[in-house]
Amino acid sequence: MGKLVSTIFVTLDGVYQAPGGRDEDTRGGFEHGGWSFPYGDEDFGRFVSGVFDHVGAFLLGRRTYEIFAGFWPKVTDLGDPVAGKLNALPKYVVSTTLTDPAWAGTTVIRGDALAQEVTALKERTDGELQIHGSGALVRSLLALDLVDTVHLLTFPVVLGSGLRLFAEGALPTAFRHTGGLITAAGVSIQTYDLQGRPSYGSYELPDNG
Repeated sequence: MGKLVSTIFVTLDGVYQAPGGRDEDTRGGFEHGGWSFPYGDEDFGRFVSGVFDHVGAFLLGRRTYEIFAGFWPKVTDLGDPVAGKLNALPKYVVSTTLTDPAWAGTTVIRGDALAQEVTALKERTDGELQIHGSGALVRSLLALDLVDTVHLLTFPVVLGSGLRLFAEGALPTAFRHTGGLITAAGVSIQTYDLQGRPSYGSYELPDNG
């Protein structure tokens, strides 16, 4: 079975909304789109390219899919490590409203039985089944214990508003840290494997009795 791997950008206050462009996602009157752009240095690019080296197929939420579909098909350089994979490999988009996707290689998943559908995708994907962005979908899949690995890229900026990745009501989840780095521009890139439910304890004063 392939691994389900999420790569997602967040601010220090946990916002994942519209990292890549001013008008990418203005839901809720969000005015801070494009906040990741100033930090896109060589370290950042090298890591992202490395992630795409392992992909076998893509799983995307509808909004992220539409943002990608409006951009990446126009990048025709076959040597581009991101565009080459996104344009050539299978893409699965979870949506109840998208009916006729124009981007070649796209299959729409209705999401009525998300756990079964994604499990089946993992089983038949040669390589990683990767989610990029798609915060709401990532939350749903984490709640189903279907995400194997999270690449969490935290940018040194606080926005004070916007959609947050781990919102109130998220399923309590423990992760195991498997690697990380800090880019020259200050982006903290940390990789975690899903471990299960958190464990708990208490700090107590020593018994000097």
